[in-house]
This record gives sequence, C-alpha cells and structure tokens, in this order.
Amino acid sequence: MAKKPQTSSRIADNKKAAYNYFFEERYEAGVVLQGWEVKALREGKVQLTDGYVVIRDGELFLFGCQINPLKTASTHVNPDAVRTKKLLMHKDEIRRLIGKVEQKGYTLIALNLHWKEGRVKCEVALAKGKAEHDKRDTIKEREGKREVERAMKVHHR
Repeated sequence: MAKKPQTSSRIADNKKAAYNYFFEERYEAGVVLQGWEVKALREGKVQLTDGYVVIRDGELFLFGCQINPLKTASTHVNPDAVRTKKLLMHKDEIRRLIGKVEQKGYTLIALNLHWKEGRVKCEVALAKGKAEHDKRDTIKEREGKREVERAMKVHHR
C-alpha cells in the first residue's frame, strides 16, 4: 500500500506571538483531541491567534484555540469550538516549566499546531512579553527587510 505524500504538516500558526513575545525555549507537546476535532483540523478549521498554555495541578492545558466543527459533525456529539484541550508532556519537562513560569514575566504561548507521524502536536514556547518600544523595533526591522528586498528585486530586473 503506497503512502500518501505529506503535503504540509503545519495546521495553524500563532502569528501574533512573535510580535508580542520574546521566545526563550520551545517545546513540543501532544494534544488530547476528540474525533470531530481531528476531522476539523484536517479541513483547516482552526484558529490559534489567542492560544496560551496554563499549568494546573501539574498538567498543561491549552486555552484560546478555536476549532470550528464541520457541518457534517455527528448528531450525538455536541461540539464545543473553544473547549480547553489538555497537552501531553513528560513530567520532568512540566516541572522545569513550572519553575520558569513562576519567575516574573514568563508565560507559555502556543506557537503552532502541526502533524507529526499522524498525531497532532502543539509547539509551546516559554516566552517573555515585549515592551512597546520592542514592538516598534520589530516593525522597523520588518519594514527595513521589505525595502531591501524591493531594492534587490528592482536591481535584478
């Protein structure tokens, strides 16, 4: 049986995260999902822009990830688009994260959802919030790169 060529393993990105936070460390966590959620993810019906992670009782939970149910969802399942999802990581990694999150200014942000060997994974970052002047620097840097690319494009013609 031939394997299907894997198109894109990325499901959703949190594009706001890089603008609002500095990333210190990145981790990969498994996501506990229901069947209808997996089907909706395959169709790309997910929004992660406000995704963040909270630690409760030594477990990680993903908030702000909205998975919109398909129209063909089962009649006996009551889909909740903004349901809190549990994240799966090793205990020692979670303990290390608890220690770092308790430090001032650190938070856990969901960066993206992606497929890995047929399972949905969430990339989580230990992040520190940016100040307003840092955000302005990010904008200036991005605009500078665009101008350089435009100049190079015109120069190559």
